[in-house]
Amino acid sequence: MSMSIFFIILLLIIFIAGLYSIFIEPNMLLVKEYRIKDKLLKGLKVVFVSDFHIKTYQEARLKRVVELINKQNADIVLSTGDYIAKHSLKATLSVEKIAKYISEIKSKYGYYTTLGNHDNKKGEGSIAFALDKYGIKILKNESISVEVAEKNVYIAGIEDYQSGRPSITDALKNTNNPVILLTHNPDMFVDVPDNVNLTLAGHTHGGQIKLPVIGALIIPSRYRNRFAAGYIEENGRKMIVTKGIGTSIIPVRFNCKPEIVVIEFED
Repeated sequence: MSMSIFFIILLLIIFIAGLYSIFIEPNMLLVKEYRIKDKLLKGLKVVFVSDFHIKTYQEARLKRVVELINKQNADIVLSTGDYIAKHSLKATLSVEKIAKYISEIKSKYGYYTTLGNHDNKKGEGSIAFALDKYGIKILKNESISVEVAEKNVYIAGIEDYQSGRPSITDALKNTNNPVILLTHNPDMFVDVPDNVNLTLAGHTHGGQIKLPVIGALIIPSRYRNRFAAGYIEENGRKMIVTKGIGTSIIPVRFNCKPEIVVIEFED
């Protein structure tokens, strides 16, 4: 094969990969399933979503996300935030519409969320204000007890590592096992105590662009690949980091398909 033909083929592959990463993969939505052994949470089905980053033109996508979540018939739906795109309300679908769609998520025991680093605007007109208006519980260094099949499950949430003042101690105050902890940034996992049954995190998008051999180009974590995505177990402590739903900074995904996470606990 001549060098000229080689470079033509190479450019063609790059062109096709570029089209795929801009127009196809970011619009996908997969269901990622995990089965976790935990006697205290046995029988519980959780849907976990994060990093929506809903842009002004993505109302139909948000509707599709809600429909797919509802199809899972979850006991409880949990989120670690980042509803906003690009730290800007101008780039985001109206917070009123976002909150309204989120309020249409159905589960037996409710929807609970923390906020992400993009959701840092406060006051009237913010996503926090809109979610609260629609009765959606935002956990800010606090917990809530949910009665599930005659037992209490504690859902704890901490403020974002970058834009808030996270306190695991405050979030876990007055909780008993079992506890599921929500943290937008997975880097907090190193400080999570052993009595937390499962930590859920987002933020990384799995790197958003993951190349063969090279791996993820950018992972917004001090711990890089250690907390990039998926199921992580360290010294008996467990965490799931989702790749999330939307895109940040650039509207591109490659080898990091958007997902909602379904967790079923078993004995």
